[in-house]
Amino acid sequence: MLIVEDEPALLRALQINLRARGYEVATSSAGQDALVVAARQPPDAVLLDLGLPDMDGTELIRKIRTWSSVPVIVLSGRAGSGDKIRALDAGADDYVTKPFAMEELLARLRAALRRDAHVAAGSTFTVGSCQIDLAAHTVSRAGLDGTEPVRLTKTEWRMLEVLLQAPGRLVPSAKLLAELWGPGAEDNTHYLRFHMARLRRKLEDDPARPRHLLTEPGMGYRYQPPARRTA
Repeated sequence: MLIVEDEPALLRALQINLRARGYEVATSSAGQDALVVAARQPPDAVLLDLGLPDMDGTELIRKIRTWSSVPVIVLSGRAGSGDKIRALDAGADDYVTKPFAMEELLARLRAALRRDAHVAAGSTFTVGSCQIDLAAHTVSRAGLDGTEPVRLTKTEWRMLEVLLQAPGRLVPSAKLLAELWGPGAEDNTHYLRFHMARLRRKLEDDPARPRHLLTEPGMGYRYQPPARRTA
């Protein structure tokens, strides 16, 4: 959990309440520092004040959304509908106006985490003769003698998860690099080529002619689901 708030008293109150309920909490009082903290240890959710000393909170949301889909709940004294609309359009998941009841905030946080867990869990996916279960964190390949497990590295898993959660859609290289290695890794596209080649060797039936883990030259990568059979 990452709290981005420049009011020391509120930051302390949030920290105490969240830790008392078992959440691991990281804190920041400025936008740029929050990006560094989030990249170093990606949080499960972000509680974000809009009035930060070095940037507006909506700008921080947009920066986070270039590389992460983590739930973001805005905490702000700005009660106008325009502020809410701008924050939500930037990618916030919820907007809580200050002052707020702690129990209401915690309820909204639990709801956001449930939604995120549901999306992350997804369902099973198919790549060639392999079945991927994101919820169980397993990959199995069908063979003549039944199924056998396929082992992926942590980086391969994360790359695959990002692609599977956007079926049929292009995932830009910059987004993949930021998801895997954080902001500042945008120029290291050779990392993606290396790990994509390994994924194809492990998952595709014909790695030299991939059907599901596709490269869009100069743009990014795509997971192409199997075509649905029609009667």
